[in-house]
Amino acid sequence: MDRLLPLIQNETLKIWKKKRFFVIIAVLIVLIPVFTYAQLKISQNNAKNFKDWRNQLVQQISDYTNTLSSDRIPEDWKRYRRITVQQLQYYLDHDVNPNSPDGVTFTRGFMENSVTLFYPLLVLAIASDLISGERSTGTIKMLLTRPVRRWKILLSKLIALTLYVSLIIVVSGLLCYLISGLFFGYGGWGIPVFTGFHINGSDVDSTYVHAIPQWKYLLMQSGLIWFSSMTVAVLALMVSVLVRSTSASIVTMMAAVIAGTILASMSSSWHSAKYVFAVNLQLTTYLEGSPPPIDGMTLVFSLVTLAVWTAAALIVSFAVFTKQDILN
Repeated sequence: MDRLLPLIQNETLKIWKKKRFFVIIAVLIVLIPVFTYAQLKISQNNAKNFKDWRNQLVQQISDYTNTLSSDRIPEDWKRYRRITVQQLQYYLDHDVNPNSPDGVTFTRGFMENSVTLFYPLLVLAIASDLISGERSTGTIKMLLTRPVRRWKILLSKLIALTLYVSLIIVVSGLLCYLISGLFFGYGGWGIPVFTGFHINGSDVDSTYVHAIPQWKYLLMQSGLIWFSSMTVAVLALMVSVLVRSTSASIVTMMAAVIAGTILASMSSSWHSAKYVFAVNLQLTTYLEGSPPPIDGMTLVFSLVTLAVWTAAALIVSFAVFTKQDILN
């Protein structure tokens, strides 16, 4: 442990000095105001067209219901809209606005929409070259000449990576809340959010639905985002161990994440695709009650699938890193 702590500090400083975390913050500072402005225009447009949020929900339910009779809409879209109609009706019956215009609600929506692609890409900016980058610069040779076991070196990188993944999620949520709050206000912590919807085909089982305060929902959501982001981070670490080129490592993981995101929207009839890690990244859909990409998928299934991918990636990473010839 005495030797591990200095290694962790060293790896943390090395990631910090690369200044990629500052680039991530800059990206968030640029993009969040853009999304906030877009949401503000939507809210202003809804305020003009609807005197009350209930009227907006009624109109949305009516529009979705009318499109169900169209033959031009794919069956998967119809299934999603049937589920959405039932959920909106549930909110309407219980007099709860699911789209309350406040900073917390905007932050919750931003994080929900970012879990499958945006957060993985932010994580890849940190994780994709932890090993391959040091091979390119030659610093890995100096590190391996020290009287420290290789598994401790890789473990220190993993711990530092975990710290930065956690920091990315916390900072992104904080920036989103602070920036959006300038436009929508900083309230909304205690607004009730319904969770516990169970999807059975095209029907919604509301037996286990219960309301929780939005702050609690946001914490649960952040935990699930952290879990899926850590899976991407560990897989990126494995690729960085296996591939010597930094660019090849980054491109490989970006291709895997993007391809998985596309696959998740096209694989409803290919049941074996549910074992692909990228198809299971959107864990927050189970909280909000959205239908999973493939029938039969549940929160427990996705968590176990991601855990298996993570464990396999760790085994491969430590097995290869401790035995491969890196010095030559």
